[in-house]
Amino acid sequence: MGWALEKLKTYRPSEKEPFMNDRQREYFRNKLLDWKEEILRESRVTLQTLQEENVNHPDLADRASSETDRAIELRARDRQRKLISKIDAALQRIEDNTYGYCEETGEPISLKRLEARPIATLSVEAQERHEKREKVYRDE
Repeated sequence: MGWALEKLKTYRPSEKEPFMNDRQREYFRNKLLDWKEEILRESRVTLQTLQEENVNHPDLADRASSETDRAIELRARDRQRKLISKIDAALQRIEDNTYGYCEETGEPISLKRLEARPIATLSVEAQERHEKREKVYRDE
C-alpha cells in the first residue's frame, strides 16, 4: 500500500494516456481535496486570530488600521468560501464522470488547464469566448 501511495504522489497526468482514466480522476480528486483542506485550515487560523485579536486600540489610527485589516481578511475568507463550493462541484463532477470536459462544448479540457485551475468547467477557447461576450455586455 505504501508503495502505491508514493507512486500516486509522484504521478502527473499525461497526454499519452486515456483522458480522465481512473488514475487521472484520483489525481485530481486528491488535488481538490488537498486544496479544500488547506483553505479550511487557513480559515480556522483566521477565525482564531480574529478572536484572539479582539483588542480595543486606544489610538484611532491603530483602531482604523486594525478594522481595515479585519475587513480585508473577512473578504478574502468569503472568496475562499465561494471557492470551496466550486471545489465541491468539481468533486461531484469527478463522481459523475463529467469532470475534465467543457460544459459548453463537451470536449476535453486540457490537462495543463486542469493542472493550473482544477475547478475549470470550460476549455480555454470556450472561456475566452465567454470573457469576450462578458466584455461586450459590459462595454454597452
